[in-house]
Amino acid sequence: MAATIDVLVIGAGPAALCIAAALAQHGLRVRGIAPHDPSDQWPNTFGIWGPEVDQLGLQHLLEHRWSNCHSYFDIDINHPINYGLFDKQALQQHWLDQCLQGAVDWQLGQVVSVAHDSKYSSITTAAGERLEARLVLDASGHHSPFVKRTQLKPVASQAAYGIVGRFSAPPVEPGQFVLMDYRANHLSEQERNNEPATFLYAMDFGAGLFFVEETSLALAPPVPYGQLKERLWRRLAQRGIEPLQVQHEEFCLFPMNLALPDLKQQLLAFGSAASMVHPASGYLIGAMLRRAPGFAAAIAAGLSQPELSSALIAKRAWRALWPLELRFKHAIYSFGLDKLIAFNEANLKAFFSSFFALAQHQWFGFLTNTLSLWQLIVAMLQLFIKSSPNVRWGLIGFSFFKTKL
Repeated sequence: MAATIDVLVIGAGPAALCIAAALAQHGLRVRGIAPHDPSDQWPNTFGIWGPEVDQLGLQHLLEHRWSNCHSYFDIDINHPINYGLFDKQALQQHWLDQCLQGAVDWQLGQVVSVAHDSKYSSITTAAGERLEARLVLDASGHHSPFVKRTQLKPVASQAAYGIVGRFSAPPVEPGQFVLMDYRANHLSEQERNNEPATFLYAMDFGAGLFFVEETSLALAPPVPYGQLKERLWRRLAQRGIEPLQVQHEEFCLFPMNLALPDLKQQLLAFGSAASMVHPASGYLIGAMLRRAPGFAAAIAAGLSQPELSSALIAKRAWRALWPLELRFKHAIYSFGLDKLIAFNEANLKAFFSSFFALAQHQWFGFLTNTLSLWQLIVAMLQLFIKSSPNVRWGLIGFSFFKTKL
């Protein structure tokens, strides 16, 4: 009996909603399955650079937007590009509405296995239910046990602990967004020399409300939440600031250097399950919004040809999601992250000072993964030239060329 579902999406978070909505716009029959409801509130915040959301025509989905954007290393750097924070409920509802219009069906269930044959794929739930579709797409996150990949090096994760609350004094200047504050006067010299460097990511929400988050760029194993929380309290205390009211705690942990998925597997993936987290900056939402339409179009094109096997449709879709240029760029970013992980606090601050001295379109394109491959190579060469001798020495290495494409 032929499957009545074109694509079965595993997951109900941002990645699952994003790709399900894109698939539904092609008239495909889509079903989602996850242990939780897709309308459940998301726990974490999602930032994005203003020009990204403007180009997508989704600026109305922002809850906050800052033009006063800074980073602090050994110097104060003003970023002349505005930064936004999504209204999580508005973004979620945006995708839910598209799913509703496309008649996407959602059901609760825990997937325990995925199987494939030439024409269909199927999943089995913990309750013993079996669902069949032409294609199964995993958008359940980086922890998925079903997506095949060859991880040749330890997984380095970005970890962060943050709070939304009110304070005895403003933790940042009024109306300010702070991308990275690596100043570490609250730590001892021994801690600064021997422990992982962390930075403050912070923003003024207005009306006396602020978000402050202590963040580790990436480390394997990750910096524990307890250490990040303790550092945040010490950072605030050193500035004479005391939290008066905590409205929300945020715990963030995700891998930065997941290897690319096996592009020959019949199971498709999207979001962090498909290694779409930017290996050097950690951004994901902008990439999902940009890449979902093309990925969905490739899937729809394959499904429009009934004579094609599911394996061949999946292979073509994987190549649309991860074309050769993006695979090369992923390797370059991963190479850069490998070097930054080994940097001490002084070299990290020197590196980022040089990085933000690049032309605006270069550092912005690097962080958002919107540079062409050639533009990225030029930017990296210019960064190498601008950097201090210690940073140059730290960047030297050839592991990039060993990365499997």
